[in-house]
Amino acid sequence: MTQNILVVAEQAQGAFRKVTFEALSAGRNMAAGLGGAVEAVVMGSGIAGSAAQLASYGAAKIYVADDGALAEAATEAYAKVLAQVIEKAQPAVVLLGATTQGKDLAARLSARLNAALATDCVAVKAEGGQVTATRPMYGGKILAEVSLAGTPVIVSLRPNTQTASQAAGAGVIEKVAVQVGELRTKVVAQQLDAGKVDLTEADVIVTGGRGMGGKDYAAVEALAAALGGAVGASRSAVDEGWRPAADQVGQTGKTVSPNLYIACGVSGAIQHLAGMSSSKVIVAINKDPEAPIMAKADYAIVGDLFEVLPALTAEIKKLKG
Repeated sequence: MTQNILVVAEQAQGAFRKVTFEALSAGRNMAAGLGGAVEAVVMGSGIAGSAAQLASYGAAKIYVADDGALAEAATEAYAKVLAQVIEKAQPAVVLLGATTQGKDLAARLSARLNAALATDCVAVKAEGGQVTATRPMYGGKILAEVSLAGTPVIVSLRPNTQTASQAAGAGVIEKVAVQVGELRTKVVAQQLDAGKVDLTEADVIVTGGRGMGGKDYAAVEALAAALGGAVGASRSAVDEGWRPAADQVGQTGKTVSPNLYIACGVSGAIQHLAGMSSSKVIVAINKDPEAPIMAKADYAIVGDLFEVLPALTAEIKKLKG
């Protein structure tokens, strides 16, 4: 085994997700501690042209698996190819984004390689040859430091928890001979929200809960648009059919770590807090001053969200304009 870090670059339609650059930046720091280099692997179809972009974030070598069999992000096929790359590259650590795709791939890869895995981590370091990851546990109530043994070890990083910084790498391209063999699963259909900011990578999220009272999210959407952010929803709002499941924030939805999280009419059940507690700044707007979310918030506004949100939106537009 080498002392290198291998970052699994996640892309959609040829565009890399922000968490890929965050993982490369974290990988550079780890590689310095282990005395190795950071490398990357990108899988897909028609993605060879975009692979070189990874060099600007420090990738010394970029493994490119470009094949029609990888056109769809099927975990079974990706895991097979990634296992082949790991066998060739012999990294000490494999880093992925803790996205929907990354979590699925990391778990399957861990089982295939019998490798130690730490998921949804907010920090990772390598000192004295030991890899240690920090991850929230018990619904975000504690941060646990987990030491990983063996090689390679696999770590998935929560989006928006690492700082992405550019640093020139050699960016040597090495093409991978793709061999997926017989597959037992296939992607039947995909539904993409074109132009929509992904919740897990948004810097600002405005979430509406049961206090919205119905499907009218115009006030939430207007504030999110003014801030250049994304719209989220609590589980109760999704269960009521007011917002799609893709917008759900919480333990049974998406885990987010934006710079600013604004909770509107959200009570703050523990399942919801587990999905957003690592947000940098939390603002809560609620009629009930005793709602659990108010105790978690950095700034709490007691009032009618349908009066507060338009006023906030108007002030933000005024400041911007």
